[in-house]
Amino acid sequence: MLTIILLILIGGLSAVIGSLVGIGGGIIIVPTIVYLGVDNDLLHGITPQIAIGTSSVILIVTGLSSTLGYLKTKQVDVKNGSIFLFGLLPGSLIGSIISRYLTLESFNLYFGIFLILVAILLMVRNKIKPLKVFAKPQYEKTYVDGHGETYHYHVPPLVAFVATLFIGILTGLFGIGGGALMTPLMLIVFRFPPHVAVGTSMMMIFFSSVVSSAGHIVQGHVAWGYAIILIIASYFGAKLGVKINRSIQSNTVVTLLRAVMLIMGIYLIIKSFL
Repeated sequence: MLTIILLILIGGLSAVIGSLVGIGGGIIIVPTIVYLGVDNDLLHGITPQIAIGTSSVILIVTGLSSTLGYLKTKQVDVKNGSIFLFGLLPGSLIGSIISRYLTLESFNLYFGIFLILVAILLMVRNKIKPLKVFAKPQYEKTYVDGHGETYHYHVPPLVAFVATLFIGILTGLFGIGGGALMTPLMLIVFRFPPHVAVGTSMMMIFFSSVVSSAGHIVQGHVAWGYAIILIIASYFGAKLGVKINRSIQSNTVVTLLRAVMLIMGIYLIIKSFL
């Protein structure tokens, strides 16, 4: 019974935070499952690979639920966001295959470093002005949001492919959905408006998670018993996160999230050397 309660809390909370900030929630699910399963034996049969694969499957539901919610409020740029899939999808598959070579020690070290880097990125994302270097007429895209306001931004195909290929590899490797990197990328490099970046990021998370999950399922990296409970909790958590997004500023959540990631990252790095 304790296991079920823990999984419901993990799935629900990660989905609320993930959909609210546009990061998916895998960055919370993976280290938590590893901590509960490997360090405390509260979840049986957990390895880093199984935690990553299970998270990828859950993020399909979180991504889909959040995307459908953001589509209703016209916060998803489907046409221009689809450009990112050309790099993101093959990268996700490559990452899921590479994940088989992770040991517990290497997972703790690399994921710890990754968490700290993402926390730093979340700290500075609002302070870094969008880059104007790619603001060329041939790359210009437009999008009309739910309020009828038209936005102009620029998406160079080659830059989009290279950046999202790298993000896709990390997505499949760590089971994190990629939103933690996609949202800042769209804000800083491609100059998306924040509310459209969050919604479009969740669409990216859905598609990348489908591909990376396929790679993990083939390799037997999914704990289906745990996944079903997490999926149900994540579905409702993601819907709640979308509703909260409409009524509050996400800065408070971002501040809390990056503090937790810094602490968790430092803990994992220290643990990798013990």
